[in-house]
Amino acid sequence: MGERVDFTGTGVAMITPFTSDGSIDSSRLEKHVDQLIRNGIEYLVVLGTTAETPTLSKDEKIRIIDISKSVNNGRVPVVVGAGGNNTEEVITWIREIGTKGIDAYLSVAPYYNKPSQLGMKAHFSAIASASDLPLMLYNVPGRTGSNISAQTALDLAYEFEGKIVAIKEASGDLGQIMRIIKDKPEGFQVISGDDALTLPMIGLGADGVVSVIGNALPELFSGMVRDALSGDIKAAREKHYKLLPFIDLIFREGSPTGVKALMEILGFGQSNLRLPLIPATQSLQNELKEVAKGLK
Repeated sequence: MGERVDFTGTGVAMITPFTSDGSIDSSRLEKHVDQLIRNGIEYLVVLGTTAETPTLSKDEKIRIIDISKSVNNGRVPVVVGAGGNNTEEVITWIREIGTKGIDAYLSVAPYYNKPSQLGMKAHFSAIASASDLPLMLYNVPGRTGSNISAQTALDLAYEFEGKIVAIKEASGDLGQIMRIIKDKPEGFQVISGDDALTLPMIGLGADGVVSVIGNALPELFSGMVRDALSGDIKAAREKHYKLLPFIDLIFREGSPTGVKALMEILGFGQSNLRLPLIPATQSLQNELKEVAKGLK
């Protein structure tokens, strides 16, 4: 098993830059990885939902991992998405990509087939048993249609202590999140999967965030998280409310549609997406341009 990973602070669920013909823009991906690190994020999350992973071939996924590892060059931890609704395929995937240059896997709750809580536990138990690296669970019922209950998360955290080491919680259910924080084993980390709830979740005892808006505003967002974690709530709140209009807008037409549109406005290249996602409407682009004026 790999060394324990500290998920305190800001991880960014990286977008995948595409050229106008729909292929991966390797040059932009290299620049994106580097600028995230240089602007203060604590770790990279490769091949999360924000990467448009369902539209990527296996070869493309491996290429993205390789580029990210190479540019990172050991500067910050690298977490790679390794989830799905076919347990054996997930295990095959983590064995194929291996452990070199990777510090942990992010494993989303099985989607579409909606397992019971016992099925959920069996799924993650099988992955954890097969993995040579720590796992961060990912609970996002708004996308998957299935919720990892607080009790299931806690059972897995205790049974696989030191192996299942964190949960990215994007249920929006603060009661559920507080139960996990209150009863979790020492060292198990609770990570916000919702940019807008990051500050209140840290106030409740969460350790940080895996962020979408951090793709476009890494310095500002990671600064807010560090302020909150250090107890400077006044400074964190000021940054939070500066960020909130951006956060509200980038999810209006889905993710990563909104954050890619913002990145284009901020000069990070074209906001190309792969179907079934489509570019942001002109109306959303205009609103993003208006709030972006406040950054100058």
